[in-house]
Amino acid sequence: MLKTVKSMKPPEVEQRTVDMLRSLFARNPAIEIGGIALVPRIGSGHPVDVLASISALGRHHRIACEVSSNGQPSHVRNAVLRVRDHVANLEFDAAPMVAAPFLSERSRALCLEYGVGYLDLHGNAYLQVGGILIDVSVPGKPSADRRELKSLFRPKAARILRTMLRDPGRAWRVADLALAANASLGHVSNVRRALLEREWAEGLSEGVALTNHDAVLDAWRSAYCPVAGQVEKLYTSLHSMAIEDVAKTIFSLHPRRRSLAFASFSAARWLAPYGRTGTEYFFADREGAAQIAAQLRASGVDKGENVNIRILKDQEILADAIEPAPGIVCTDPIQTYLDLSASGERGVESADYLRHKVLSWHP
Repeated sequence: MLKTVKSMKPPEVEQRTVDMLRSLFARNPAIEIGGIALVPRIGSGHPVDVLASISALGRHHRIACEVSSNGQPSHVRNAVLRVRDHVANLEFDAAPMVAAPFLSERSRALCLEYGVGYLDLHGNAYLQVGGILIDVSVPGKPSADRRELKSLFRPKAARILRTMLRDPGRAWRVADLALAANASLGHVSNVRRALLEREWAEGLSEGVALTNHDAVLDAWRSAYCPVAGQVEKLYTSLHSMAIEDVAKTIFSLHPRRRSLAFASFSAARWLAPYGRTGTEYFFADREGAAQIAAQLRASGVDKGENVNIRILKDQEILADAIEPAPGIVCTDPIQTYLDLSASGERGVESADYLRHKVLSWHP
């Protein structure tokens, strides 16, 4: 099941925001802190949680900050609009600000787009008031945020994303997407929520539709780990054309249940030729791996291999394989792109070329 990050309770986030603001201002010798306090809760809706009073360069300033327990773009956009509108109706001037446990680059950009300052508990901050500019950027992400992002691209969730990316212009209802991706309704609902929160998708009357395909692929590439499975490194005296012929024979044995597919550089040769290597790459189940090794009369080696077979734990990738030419079976373009991206400098170049040629979306 796709895991979600449990947000801290708002009171805890609010108090830590007060502490972070105090520390942020205290580090600037030009700023004198007048007071920073939580706004008492009155009723259920109040867009300002923290009020701060500072003096700088001989002038007095107030900062009105709304605290959100979720820093994903869709939540931040709502918080930004609320606090900006609230500040416009105050009887005194105040600089609007939004705080959250963590704000992604996209969330921070949203704040700047609307002229609103920001602060997160990771240490990122931006505030321009009077002649004072505070601009702090902290590298990396909190471990909880990294775990949440990785969970979005684990095999079951990735299957849902592949289904959506294969039909990029379609709006999906949860039940239809669950059926197409062979996933549970709950898992699809969680993926849907994660896409909407990041503003990578849009909720329409017809269902959810991807709107930022490139952002999905960029995040997937950053979070990608090589597919789980045992790697066999083999050497055969056969040349590449003979290896290809053997592979075609094995591909033809199980047309409905694929046991073997070209992968990585070998798949890219058929999808978007860019460069060649001296090694043939395969994904396989145990039967397919045994067949290719036997047919090639290949033996295991520690180095100098020219056949690399990954025996998959999750064989769903083989079910998603495609046939780009008669008798040739390859991992699909998304999987090929991810594997190339994780295979070193030459692989990154090949991945970029494949993405340009095959994975260019225009929703």
